[in-house]
Amino acid sequence: MIIAPSLLAANFGWLAKETMRADRAKAEWLHLDIMDGHFVPNISFGPEVVRVLRPLSRMKFDVHLMCSRPETLLIPFAEAGADHIIVHVELGDCVAPLLWKIRSLGKKVGLAVNPPTAISNVQPFLEQIDQLLIMTVNPGFGGQQFISEMLPKIQQAHAWRQEKELDYHIEVDGGINFHTAVECAKAGADTFVSGTALFGRRQLKKAVEKMRRLVKTHGHKYKRPLRASASN
Repeated sequence: MIIAPSLLAANFGWLAKETMRADRAKAEWLHLDIMDGHFVPNISFGPEVVRVLRPLSRMKFDVHLMCSRPETLLIPFAEAGADHIIVHVELGDCVAPLLWKIRSLGKKVGLAVNPPTAISNVQPFLEQIDQLLIMTVNPGFGGQQFISEMLPKIQQAHAWRQEKELDYHIEVDGGINFHTAVECAKAGADTFVSGTALFGRRQLKKAVEKMRRLVKTHGHKYKRPLRASASN
């Protein structure tokens, strides 16, 4: 089980300190939502933020490109220090070459799906990815309420993973708190992106530990294939 605090919920005036706080809390990943103002109606971070923060932490940097033209950003974010790069299945015909390019850059490959999009759209790409990010809110803003109707998507992704003996992470993002993380873990998720519920706590380490303990207790006892590493 992987806990990934979302930097979107951090204090923007103290991004370096907030990143180090998440590192001290022993979170496995740091999730960075990259918004372009087109794919979603908001703007967040650029590659320079990743470059500045990279030396401050041992966490994996999980870069989620909520962008209309991610092909222009793959190399800048890879060079800045991203470990994982996620693009959206909603980009249609662009998806396959984007996944190939991320892999060619030596980065972990992620594919995201928005709430209105059928989970069947990701099925052709499951053997090409390291992580499947199921958005549990409509992307663009932090602090939204979890959409419980996304739980069947998580269940389907989990069923496919077992049936096909694949090793992709099932990642959830949006309205993830202690309660909804448990619901997602029961459905089959193993990676939990959480913003306000973690960065909003004064004692971030205790919050990370609590969420990890809850999802381990309630999550599926899924054994990832030997070739996969749960820390990647």
